[in-house]
Amino acid sequence: MTAASFLLRPLPLLSRIAAAVFGGYACCWGFVALGLAGFYAAGLPFHDAEHLSSILGVLLYLVVFCWTFAVPRVGRAWVLLLGSGALMAGIATLVQRALA
Repeated sequence: MTAASFLLRPLPLLSRIAAAVFGGYACCWGFVALGLAGFYAAGLPFHDAEHLSSILGVLLYLVVFCWTFAVPRVGRAWVLLLGSGALMAGIATLVQRALA
């Protein structure tokens, strides 16, 4: 696929942009939730765990955003980003319930 074909058919490019922004957000939201629960369960104070997981989440968002444009198929990016975000959020919920 050439650069000119992206301009002729904007839907694949818009799908990649949406996957990078919204799928990346979902993935990083799950990561931050899991990191916060995991670090707190490991004995780190709550606010330290919150800040550390948020900082790591921002770095992950940058990597995921760039990766979304490098992956050959945008459908794979959507599935991996949304699936990993949901999986990490689910595990974080289980960890939080175990701590309560």
